[in-house]
Amino acid sequence: MSAVVVVAAAAVGAVVGVLVNRAAGRFPWPPGAAVRDLVRPGAAAVRPPLLEVGAALLFALTAVRFGPSAPLPAFLFLTGAGVLLAVVDLRHRLLPNRVVLPSLAAGAVLLVLPAVLDDAWPALLRAVVGAGALFAAFLVLALVSPSGLGMGDVKLAAVVGLYLGWLGWPAVVLGAAAGFVVQAAVAVGLLATRRIGLRGELPFGPAMLAGAALAIGWSALVA
Repeated sequence: MSAVVVVAAAAVGAVVGVLVNRAAGRFPWPPGAAVRDLVRPGAAAVRPPLLEVGAALLFALTAVRFGPSAPLPAFLFLTGAGVLLAVVDLRHRLLPNRVVLPSLAAGAVLLVLPAVLDDAWPALLRAVVGAGALFAAFLVLALVSPSGLGMGDVKLAAVVGLYLGWLGWPAVVLGAAAGFVVQAAVAVGLLATRRIGLRGELPFGPAMLAGAALAIGWSALVA
């Protein structure tokens, strides 16, 4: 059953990768544009099949992490939304509200399912508190250093905190810290290869999402 779930997740991920590539290729999106208009053929942010294969792999790894369990749909949703946000942020230095805010709401709704099925109400409460805690922490950081963090990063922190909070407080702390470590490592690598200068700016969203992915994977090792 687990192998079937992994294969199915990879297939869904490949389809999501196609749709994400098209939507990201059409960003910035016109106000009021329907989703079907954003994902129609004819545009791509990344040359196929790189993004499609990457999304399939991430979906498969998510299925390996959670198996055929009630939280799996919520974390697959996070994976798809995360891929879209990472691509848009890398290309445009922006985390659009039209993705971040619905992702937060959808994540909260999707986590209700495992809370009901597994009687995991404490985990759901911790997820909500985790979202608020990371939002508040990143808001303070953004106010202290507005050149380092934007409000898109602050809102994304709430999404990350929601999912990591479900897994436990150690995952919240590790995921938040890992985002900064990933960002620093990427910056050092780009500086060493002279891809950016000392005053170069990097989007932080992809590093936050990578840090969250590391924390999700780590949580499986200590569970």
